[in-house]
Amino acid sequence: MTAVVEPVARLAALPGVSTASRVAEQAEHARTTGRVLPVSPALAGLLPDAGLRRGSTVAIHRSPSLLLALLAEATAAGSWAAVVGVPSLGIAAAAEHGVAVSRLALVPRPGAEYPSVVAALLDGVDLVVTEPRSVRPAVARRLSARARHRGTVLLTLGPWPAADVELHCLPGEWTGLLGSGAGFLRSRPAEIHARGRGSAARPRSVSIALPGPDGRALPAEPLAVPVGLPLQRLDEEAVG
Repeated sequence: MTAVVEPVARLAALPGVSTASRVAEQAEHARTTGRVLPVSPALAGLLPDAGLRRGSTVAIHRSPSLLLALLAEATAAGSWAAVVGVPSLGIAAAAEHGVAVSRLALVPRPGAEYPSVVAALLDGVDLVVTEPRSVRPAVARRLSARARHRGTVLLTLGPWPAADVELHCLPGEWTGLLGSGAGFLRSRPAEIHARGRGSAARPRSVSIALPGPDGRALPAEPLAVPVGLPLQRLDEEAVG
């Protein structure tokens, strides 16, 4: 257990690091649970194992809501997650999407220590979230290889060279608004498309409410998506 805990404990000495309490003490949890971490039933059809397979890298294109929805079920079931280099992603938004924030570590601005911080967290928690930005392809591939070796799920908010699964979100219009434009935003339908390699090579799609009325992802009726809409258009038009 020492080899797992020490890299996480060293994070306290790095600049810009803030973590949830007891991360180091919970690090061994990543070695004792199953090979697939649970996701919401509304999202299970997107993934070849109906969940997040340990050691895989999943790229979520331009949808923080989808990212948080993927974290919700696993953290509620006891897994630990860490978010590195995504200062715009906050605790309040995570809680609204059902993430167990008591098991969420935040490293908003790792600076020059970024590769070391991500690598240390890949050694010690179940899920690590990051944003590509200026990450060099060689560094990205090394981090994915480390996740695969350590049995950690690496989730990226944007394209990643070594992704096993890529998820694209096409959001619909919010419900809850009245004709005058007044009212409370309650729910938003979305069409999620998945593609990848290996067991994830077969394209998959699901229709969900993201978020649903209670903030969590829920099954929804399919959106009317024009036939033949190129997949790359989904990235350009997605704003969820």
